[in-house]
Amino acid sequence: MKTPLPKKFYETVTVAEGESGYSVHLDGKPVRTPGRRALILPTAAAAQIVADEFADQKDVIDPARMPATRLANTAIDGVAEEPQAVAEDLLRFAASDMLFYRAEGPEALVRRQTDRWDPLIDWASSALGAHFILAEGVMHVAQPREAIAAFGVHISAIREPVALAALHTMTTLTGSAILALAIAKGEISVKEGWKLAHLDEDWTIEHWGEDAEAKALRDHREEEMMAAAAMFAATRSS
Repeated sequence: MKTPLPKKFYETVTVAEGESGYSVHLDGKPVRTPGRRALILPTAAAAQIVADEFADQKDVIDPARMPATRLANTAIDGVAEEPQAVAEDLLRFAASDMLFYRAEGPEALVRRQTDRWDPLIDWASSALGAHFILAEGVMHVAQPREAIAAFGVHISAIREPVALAALHTMTTLTGSAILALAIAKGEISVKEGWKLAHLDEDWTIEHWGEDAEAKALRDHREEEMMAAAAMFAATRSS
């Protein structure tokens, strides 16, 4: 039995500026996180994204349709308390990044991976100073500690909890910390990053067709991805 969703109880949704940031108000009352903390965002743009999700609710409040709000709650209740643990998890992703592991065949898929993934590996090397090693198959390959350390410098520069939570969300959704950081730094668009993350899956679909249930799940995850990217960008706006 599913727990019934709470009914929508408010009429107006507004953003208010305070001393420590921007809060979302429902009928004049500030929203709190599940942990009962004040839901305060670092920029007006980030707060407006959350406010828009509340405004878009109809008869009930459905958290499944509020990815930016869930991300903000996670940032405030969790990431802000343990940012180092989140940064370390991102480095674990970087140590076994999806982009490192290449297919052994067929040749056309190998070529597609090379053409589309190698530019990001080159970018990590030239722009981030992280020189990673590629491998065929799925056997784990240990990356140079210097590469992980260089990548970590750029992760540690992201300190704002909402931005860090957004980067972590993009990483877990794609399986690639390199892709996520490339999106965060504006090297590629979020739509391009999402497509690159599903290169292998799209190859399979081209040859064998697409499962409806798998498509629905992917569409839902894409919405989460777009919300995370939007929240990251919003933390950078004035």
